[in-house]
Amino acid sequence: MTRHTTSIDPQYFENMFRASNDPWDLESSAYERDKYAHSVGALGGRTYELGFEIGCAKGVLTQALARHCRALLAIDVSETALEAARIRCASLDHISFGRMVFPSQTPIGSAFDLIILSEVAYYWDDADIAHAAAWIAAHLAPRGEILLVHWTGETDYPQSGDDAVSKLQTALASSVNVVIEERAPRYRLDLWRAQP
Repeated sequence: MTRHTTSIDPQYFENMFRASNDPWDLESSAYERDKYAHSVGALGGRTYELGFEIGCAKGVLTQALARHCRALLAIDVSETALEAARIRCASLDHISFGRMVFPSQTPIGSAFDLIILSEVAYYWDDADIAHAAAWIAAHLAPRGEILLVHWTGETDYPQSGDDAVSKLQTALASSVNVVIEERAPRYRLDLWRAQP
């Protein structure tokens, strides 16, 4: 398998969401349902003032995260996915959505109490991981948390799930403490907390 050497182009995701009603079975598989439950459970019932979900797709996890955030900004590179996410979460007026290609495009001027990277960091090359880490370090509120969930199987993406998490952790090492580091049969879940 030949691995991509640069970050995956946003058009790849737009094409995926146009071609299939449920790419990656995000809405339909028991695996995804259980992984989302594990993700939300890792937050330990905490309520966050402002959350930021990077790569929200069609909003399945977004909907589950909503009860843990007083306000939540969810972004994706695919407008098709965002349209579906807006419909799914239409009754939740404390969620806002935006099309952004993170980390080259970022929200302005906010400090987030929760940043969610679910199945997204392995799409980035090393330069984008470094850029993402620098932005996160500057925009994570004191005692804020970063939730990372990534597939650990083989891919042709720029990073493996393990490599992406390891590189982010190295880049953020002086800024965060590891709270949870767990492995499930096909994915890993990590929760980091900003140092006070």
